[in-house]
This record gives sequence, structure tokens and C-alpha cells, in this order.
Amino acid sequence: MQDENTTIKQWAKDDRPREKLLTNGPETLSDSELLAILIHNGTKEKTAVALAKEILQLGKNNLTDLGKLSIKAFMKIKGIGEAKAITIAAALELGRRRQADAVLTKPIITCSNDIAQYLQIKLKDFRHEVFAVLFLNRANKINHFEIISEGGISGTVADPRIILKKALEEDAVSIILCHNHPSGNLTPSRADEILTTKIKEAAKYFDITILDHLIVSDEGYYSFADDGNLGV
Repeated sequence: MQDENTTIKQWAKDDRPREKLLTNGPETLSDSELLAILIHNGTKEKTAVALAKEILQLGKNNLTDLGKLSIKAFMKIKGIGEAKAITIAAALELGRRRQADAVLTKPIITCSNDIAQYLQIKLKDFRHEVFAVLFLNRANKINHFEIISEGGISGTVADPRIILKKALEEDAVSIILCHNHPSGNLTPSRADEILTTKIKEAAKYFDITILDHLIVSDEGYYSFADDGNLGV
């Protein structure tokens, strides 16, 4: 075990994160070693690996919790400036996108479960409520995903005009509405039901179909369509 107060250059070559990755592959590195590569260098007092361990502690040594932290949260650690914090945030976002894209192995959406996992990954790190829409073509393939609005911890408001304008721009023939419930409660509110009906009725005038409205959280998801709650 190397002394974390020494510089990485003083470590044995096999113990340096970059050299270790080149020689043995990225899968052999610990989370702190991978973070240390992103950080690039430490301070006079601490190596990049030591700083990385402090960052992981912010996320309770859990990468999922780490992904919920802001750039400002990373910068609370002495030795982590804006540039390093941005690099970490960018890496976490890339990992999130890779995970989300991997879920969509099916090119065609056929049921709520096909899309629920994707949406859970896309929205899981938001601590406030966001409203998103998936725009699909005639073959039920996703053309575009976009967060339409963001709100507070307890709710957000989505404007049907903005959603339908975007649907026309994307040449969508059907859309899937979605929002998250950070509280974990998957029960739709009366406001959720009213908004769904309003958007569905407005979409009819443009021959656009609302396939579903999903509420997602870390605990699971609720589908308006599966529950027969989309209306006629």
C-alpha cells in the first residue's frame, strides 16, 4: 500500500493509476483510482487518489449517489476547483447516458416496460420534478427525447403548446409523456390526470397520439396506459 501523502510519481509504476490502466485495463482499477485519473493531479498535501476518496465519501462511496451531486458540491473539497469538478460531472453524465442508451436495445417501443427503464435512468438523478417527452415516428421508434420543464421538489408544470409545437418540429406521430416523483410515490395526482387529459385532447387536432404517461422514481414506475387511466 502506497503512502497517500507522497506524490503519485513517487509510487511504484504498477501502482500509478494511469500506468495500471494501460497495463491491466480499466476494469482492474478501483473507483478512487479511476476518479484520480480524471482529477489528474493532487495538492501538496494529498495525492489525486486521496482527493478521489474524499469525493467518493461525498456520495457515501456509491456512484449512484455521487451522480446526484452538483459541481458546487465537488468544489467543497479542498483541491477540487471548477475545472476538476466539471470533468467529474461530465464523466458521470457520460456514464449515465451510456447506461440509458444500453437499455434501449429494442428499436421499437411495444410496451411501457420498454421505455420505463430508460426514463428511470435519464431522470433518476434529479432531486426536483421534471417533465419530459419522448417523440416517436410511425414505426414507434424514438426520434427525440427532451425535458420540457423543471420545477420544485413537489411539482412542475408542462405547457401543452410547447409539447405539441416540439412534436410537429420532430415530425412525431405519437408521444410518451413522463415525469419523475423524487419522493418515490408513484400515485398520480389529480393535477397529473388533468394535464394528461388536456394534452391528449389538444393532440387530437394534430393527429398526434398520446401512447402513455409514465411516472418514474427509483422504486419503479406508473403507467397511465397500463392502468387504463389515459381516457378514451
